[in-house]
Amino acid sequence: MNRRFSYWFLFAIFIVAIVLAAIRPLRVSGVYQVVGIIQFAAMAFAAWTLGARAITTGDRGPRLLALSGILLITPFALLALLWVGLGPPWQATAPENQMRYLVLTAMAIAIVVGFVVLREALGNADEQFRPSVGFATIMLAGPLYLLFDALAFGVSTARLHGGEVPSAFRDLNTAIDMILFLAGALTYFATAAFALALGQARWIGRGAARAFMIVSLVALLLLVIRGSALPDPHALSTPWYTNPGFIVGIPAVPFIIPFLFGVVLLRRAGKSDGAPASPTD
Repeated sequence: MNRRFSYWFLFAIFIVAIVLAAIRPLRVSGVYQVVGIIQFAAMAFAAWTLGARAITTGDRGPRLLALSGILLITPFALLALLWVGLGPPWQATAPENQMRYLVLTAMAIAIVVGFVVLREALGNADEQFRPSVGFATIMLAGPLYLLFDALAFGVSTARLHGGEVPSAFRDLNTAIDMILFLAGALTYFATAAFALALGQARWIGRGAARAFMIVSLVALLLLVIRGSALPDPHALSTPWYTNPGFIVGIPAVPFIIPFLFGVVLLRRAGKSDGAPASPTD
């Protein structure tokens, strides 16, 4: 019962954390820190109860599952801790945006390493082809995310010290947008490949695997239709949060389905009998 509650609680707190991150008025000193600590502690406790504790066992299989699950939920655990009231980049201050891109760097590293560990775990389950495709793709996406975050951090630093973005950064806008576009597209493709692999290994239900794959490929299609240039949110005819092409291109959005994978993997790691998880478990 505790594990089932923790499973659904992680989904709920994940949604709450995203909503609270978007509410700019919450960025009040003493408020957002407390809310962030509470959210992070709640996620950590739920993850440990669900299956993260399997990382301390001597069995290699559950340890790989637990480690992969921990890494894949880490991005949104960091979001819950540090991004309360942060809002979009155009509302945040330069120091806040510096922190934003440092956190995005940590997110990207956690996702890449989490998928690498997941590939190893799936290899133990005799599932090789699809994880290899996902592995190759995410290994291309990872350096692109790091490059984008480094350049965006540089822009925030320039604004902090000089108030204006140097012309060198403005000249690179098209290249920066292309880097983020490729990183997001590759991540969606890798996610679709890993979704199929998880379904083939019977670690998630076949229906859930197809749903994850379809969502990832639809997000990829929307990104391609939008194009490589990230639209100016102020120039959109409708609010940015109603524009699918803009949403799927937000740097942290491609990490949502990997987070869901992470929760499922933690649930499986916590199963004492090692039986395949059913969609309703």
